[in-house]
Amino acid sequence: MRIATTPARTTVGLARHRAAVAAAFAVQGLLFISLTTRLPRFQTRWDLSELFVSGLLLMVVLLAGAGSALTEMAATRRGSAATLRVGFVLQALGLAAVAGAPQRGVFVGGLAVYGLGLGVVDAASNMQAVAVEHRYGRTILPSFHGAWTAGGIVATVVTIAVTQVGLLAGLLPLCVVALLLLAAPLLPASADPPVATTAAALAVPWRKILLLGAAMVLFYMVDTAATTWGPVFLKSVHEAPDWLLPLATLPYLVASLATRLAGDAAVARVGAVPLLRIGALVACGALAVIVFSPSWWVAVLGFTVLGGSVAVIAPLSFSAAAVVAGGGLDPEARRARVDAVIARFNQFNYVGGLLGAVLTGVVGAQSLRPGFAVPMVLILAILPLAGAFRTEPATRHT
Repeated sequence: MRIATTPARTTVGLARHRAAVAAAFAVQGLLFISLTTRLPRFQTRWDLSELFVSGLLLMVVLLAGAGSALTEMAATRRGSAATLRVGFVLQALGLAAVAGAPQRGVFVGGLAVYGLGLGVVDAASNMQAVAVEHRYGRTILPSFHGAWTAGGIVATVVTIAVTQVGLLAGLLPLCVVALLLLAAPLLPASADPPVATTAAALAVPWRKILLLGAAMVLFYMVDTAATTWGPVFLKSVHEAPDWLLPLATLPYLVASLATRLAGDAAVARVGAVPLLRIGALVACGALAVIVFSPSWWVAVLGFTVLGGSVAVIAPLSFSAAAVVAGGGLDPEARRARVDAVIARFNQFNYVGGLLGAVLTGVVGAQSLRPGFAVPMVLILAILPLAGAFRTEPATRHT
């Protein structure tokens, strides 16, 4: 017999879960940007070429994809909350190895462990987020992704502040922060027995989900190019001093945060489709500013506008995919199927990462200007894809 929960207790409990999931997103952003903003320092420390860095990024992306695939199986057995905690343990161990590596092999191994944890946390945190969003009955994914961006902003500011501090001293405290998430009150797995979803899975409209995934690929192509290669762009193209390098990332993230925090209300007021199409056009112009920038400050201006133009694509993609995947099911069956779909849908993240990190580096091996011209052209594909975001909002469940 199920005991009824009072509305007050339900609201308080849901708010605690929402805060915990937002904290998970924030720490994920903190760790990722702390690593990427230090990429030029690692490149110098280990004497790495742009092609070697591209290879390392490829490894991280592939392992993140593997971690996301494993999350689907783990979440089915243990729930997304327990899986998310395992992901943060992996990230903490990998980041510690990267920071204190005595030789290049240990550095590469640490990146591998971090990449696996990255995929686990990406998938499990979005599983948690769409489950919380469904209980609210309205779009709140942009604010969760805004928490990721806020974590990235903190990471960038800290990186600037500790430029003269060693890599180990600068990164090791972040591993402790990741481990603190083990005690967060995440949304627990249902006490009900697992629901058989094989038959339901056959009804998933994969064609529409693939269109949404293509849009997410385009976002992560742009996002990874900006956050991974932005600091390197300022150094190699404009010969900016080391203390200025995080400025490629900081304004981008600040603009992204503002857009994501306003995203929940903007979607309700304007609609997802026009919001995405306007953003794609602005993003193309911002990338053109970066590609043809005559100085570092013009490039920074381009990164700033870029962040504000594309930031809502990823959260709206996850939100729309969850609505499409969970249509017509009772709450427990819905969560089981949505978790499975989100784990697979998260793979589009890494396809975009491959295009943004690897393709930008390979095309820009001689100069990163043509490297950034790749996302400048491809982001315009959002214009026809935006129509796939016409979905009905999720029904509130308490």
